[in-house]
Parts: sequence; structure tokens; C-alpha cells
Amino acid sequence: MSPHDVSPQLTWTEDGEPRSGRFGDVYFSRDDGLAETRAVFLDGCGLPDAWRGRAAFTVAELGFGTGLNIAALLDLWRRTGPADGRLHVFSVEGFPMTAAEAGRALANWPELADAASGLLQAWPAPTPGFHRIDLPGFKAVVDLAVGDAARALEQWSGAADAWFLDGFSPALNPGMWSPEVMDRIAARSAPGARLATFTVAGAVRRALAERGFVVDKRPGHGRKRERLEARLSSAPEPEVLPRVAVVGAGVAGASVVRALKAQGVRATVFEADRPGAGGSGFPAGLVTPRLDAGDMGVAALHAQALARARALYARTPGAVVGEGVLQLPQAPRDRARFEKIAAQPIWPAGAMAVQTVEAADALAGEPVGEDGLRMVDACAVRPAAILTDWLAGAEVHSPQVVVLARAEGGWRLLDQAGAVLAEVDAVVVAAGWGAAELLAKHAAAPRLSPVRGQADWVEDGGAVRAVAWGGYVAPTGAGLLYGATHDRGQVDVTPRPADSVRNLETLRARLPALADRVASAKVKHSRAAIRATTPDRLPLAGALDDGLYILGGLGSRGFCVAPLLGEHLAALILNRPSPLPRDLAGRVSPRRSAVLANSLAPDAPRREG
Repeated sequence: MSPHDVSPQLTWTEDGEPRSGRFGDVYFSRDDGLAETRAVFLDGCGLPDAWRGRAAFTVAELGFGTGLNIAALLDLWRRTGPADGRLHVFSVEGFPMTAAEAGRALANWPELADAASGLLQAWPAPTPGFHRIDLPGFKAVVDLAVGDAARALEQWSGAADAWFLDGFSPALNPGMWSPEVMDRIAARSAPGARLATFTVAGAVRRALAERGFVVDKRPGHGRKRERLEARLSSAPEPEVLPRVAVVGAGVAGASVVRALKAQGVRATVFEADRPGAGGSGFPAGLVTPRLDAGDMGVAALHAQALARARALYARTPGAVVGEGVLQLPQAPRDRARFEKIAAQPIWPAGAMAVQTVEAADALAGEPVGEDGLRMVDACAVRPAAILTDWLAGAEVHSPQVVVLARAEGGWRLLDQAGAVLAEVDAVVVAAGWGAAELLAKHAAAPRLSPVRGQADWVEDGGAVRAVAWGGYVAPTGAGLLYGATHDRGQVDVTPRPADSVRNLETLRARLPALADRVASAKVKHSRAAIRATTPDRLPLAGALDDGLYILGGLGSRGFCVAPLLGEHLAALILNRPSPLPRDLAGRVSPRRSAVLANSLAPDAPRREG
């Protein structure tokens, strides 16, 4: 058995009921699993009454299993939830089923077909960590944590209004009911939280009571004589949606705007030039993760970010223009490094595939003479399509924000003349390298450095596969883009003919036939932009001050990491559950020691004033 095997070792009874071979127990009652779910969990948590009048409601579950509880919850939410409400679900599963297995189980209840279909279509890979399932038709989102329950709850940032405790019985699966799990259930409960479970084991009753829950036995369902309900006596707190401004309309700003809009909040956007005026203004972009064979935190962050970006771009009209990216080695040691990366359990099966020389040649479209790593889920995108879709409906204003000033209960955004452009409760700085100047006088300003990058492209109507090797080539849908230069400390964005020559030489060194095609093109285009980078090459996503946030320092990975980090920032602003585990949120915090400095990096130009 593989050390990463997380199969539930599923078997099926003669009656067509799924059974876990790991725990020797069935997933739902053979009498009527749906009726049991409704009686034990939905009724047991006082639903739908508990969510009436709520702008947001969070349900946490231990034991995702077939997804039956969540499908029933979604069905009830769509029928009875508040018109403008948002449902957030957090569920934990140590041994996930495949989508086909779950589909076979859920097919028993045609009345849940819509909810089941939504879950199954976005069914995540069984890789460890957090996985987000979007259900816009239900105004809901599900975060599924694959792994140990105690660790998943430790990593979750949410506070549940209702709990479904549906792990296998305490006698068969004691780890799901351990004191550590109970501690974290209590710590992750919102005021007035309700809890329901099928078990009435004395240890469970005592554990909940010791942690402040009022526990009651209730009549059970079917053959089970009793079940438990529990609640916290404190009252839920009302939620007030904040006014939010986003400074910057590249992929970072657009990602925050999209995430806030999905949560029912429309942000006001300030962009001094136009959407995509900076690093997001090229005709194509590569969506590739940072590959790290040694630091599993960095690798896991980028694996989760890639999965999230890929899912969101797939739903964005016209966004994806190329599937898969071939990574070629930059040093002899890269072959062994590629093998280690492909074996990391954070990637879905086959998502990182080491290629033979022959396979790499075929993918590149011409001989490259080396092995490579095919990143199956990486892609090439059209930035303009993403920005147009994600900024749709937002108010985008053109005055340049020069000063961010504290105001009573929030922030004022001021222009060069000192005029107030807006007063808001929260502001997100997503201005790329411009963030350095805007935050220069802030005590907690993170350390950023500029890196100038120039890329070139031709519109010859030909096709090309995305390849990266230090340089890169990407399809645009109308031709190809190639580059890019990497000049630290430079901030002039005027295109340079000498840099176009450098880019063509970089292309010719790896893909000479493609370079000949480019050289013969009649019309060539050049553009330069400034990347903002951090000392540890990890992004910045989090709070700088009360109501002041940043999404920046994305370097060359903006189209990979921004969608996930935009959702993380939206969660922080709204005090809702983040899709990021706490440890990964710490890695991108703008308050981490690696980026806290009152001076610029040595290679950054000085700013006046």
C-alpha cells in the first residue's frame, strides 16, 4: 500500500449501500439515509430557523463521506436560505471517495440531483490540504479538508454556526472524537453555535458539556433510539458588511474584487491608468506554480493556488488559451529535482509528469534534447478576458490614490491635491510595484523590490505550446509571446530594442525553429512592466493595519497565486472562513519577519520624500 494511500477501501452491500473497509461501518442508514440526515443533522441544528435573517451562515462537518449531508444542506439552503445570504461549509475527510463512488451513493436520492451534481462536477482530488468547491447556483462554497480532523480544525480560520459530527462511531474511529478534536470544535464555534450528532456515547456528551455546550438527548431515527443535540448559550452577533476600496486593477486587484463580489460585497476600484496597465497588460500570461522540492509549505501553497486558479479560469469566458506547460531543466540537477516534485503527494495523480527526451520534443514541437516536467494543470491565459470578467459590475475610478489616511472607523483615500476620493471601512493595496510608494510612510510597510521585465510577441496566427526554461513561450490565441527579461532595480517601462534582441536570443537557445518563425514575422510587439518581489520570493497577502490590507509581491506568479490569495483577503476583510490553512496564511503574511523592514532592498531605487 502506498504511504499516501487515502482510499476508504470502499465496498458495497447487496442493498447498494457504501461501506468503509477501513472502519467496518456503513456511511448511511439502510432504512433511509436522507431522512436520517434531515432528522439528525438539519433538524438537530435547528435548520432552517437558525439561518433566518443571516447574511452569512457557516456549517462545519466532521466526516464528509458521500457528501449526502452537504447535498441535503444545499438543497435546504436553496429553498429556505435568506435571499442575499451566503452559505459556507467546511468539511473534513481523512479517506475521500472518488467522484464516481460518491455519485453512485448519491444516485439513491433523485430529489438531491442538483446539489449532488454541483458537488460531483467540482469533486476535488484526494490530495492533502484544503480544496474549494464553488456552488454559485446555491450561493454557497464548500471547503473540503483532506486529512486528520484535529489538524484540519487547527488550520481552519472559521467559526461554525452549526456542526455536523458524522464521523464513524467513537468505538470504530476514536481519533475523530478525541479530546484534541473536541477542544478545536469549541474553539471554532461561533456564539450561539448548534451541534448535532448520531452518537450518544457518554464520552462525547461529557466532552461537549465540559467545553461549554448544553447537551440534550433526543429521539433517534430509524433503529437508533437516541441522538444528541448541543448548543452554546451565547447569542449570534449581527454582521455589518464593510465598504471596501481596492487600489489597483491588475490580476491582484481583480481577484480581490471577484472574491468580494462572490461574498455579496461590491468593492470600489481605483486605477490611475486602466485595468491591466501594469504587469497584467500582456496579451498572454503563464499560470505556473513555484516548484520547490525541499520546502513543502511553499510547494503546498502553490499547489493549492494552481488548483484554485485553474478552476476559476475554466469558468471565465475566453480566459484559457493553452493547456499544460512543459518545464525544461535549467541545470543538470533538475532531472532529479523534477522526479522529487512529481512524487510530492500535494499534486493530483499525473499532474506533474516527468517527460523523456522524446516526449519533451513532441510537446515542445521541435527537438529540445532534454527531459522535462509536464505541468498538466498549468496553463496559458488571456489577461484581458480575466480582468474584463472579474471587474464587471465594479465601480472603477481613474484618479490616482496618493495618500492613505486614517479616518474615524476606517480610511480616507486622497489624490495628489489632498482631495478625498473615498472614505471606506477597508482598503486593499493591490498596486504592484506602486504599493511601495503608496505605503512608504506606513510603519509596517513590507519590503518590496522592483524587477523590470520586457516581453515580445507576434501575431502570426500560428499555434504554439507553452514552454518554460528560465525564458518562456506562451500562446496568445493569435500567435505567441516570448521573453522575458529580468532586470532587478530598474523601473523604466519604455520598450528597448536591445531587450527584444535578448528575448529572441533566449528563445533561439532553446527553440531555434520557433525563433526562426518569430524572426520572419512582419510585425512584432514589445512591452515592459515592473514586477514587485519580496526577499523570500513569496507573496504578500494579509492585514498591515486595522482595515488596511495588501495583496502584492507576486513577482512572476501573479496569475497563479492571485485568485486564491484574493479569496483569502476577502475572508479576512469580512471575518469569514479563509480557503487558506493557517500555516500557509502565515507564509504569505505581510507581517512575517522576512519582509518587515523600514528600508528598501539594496537593489531598489530610492524614492523621493
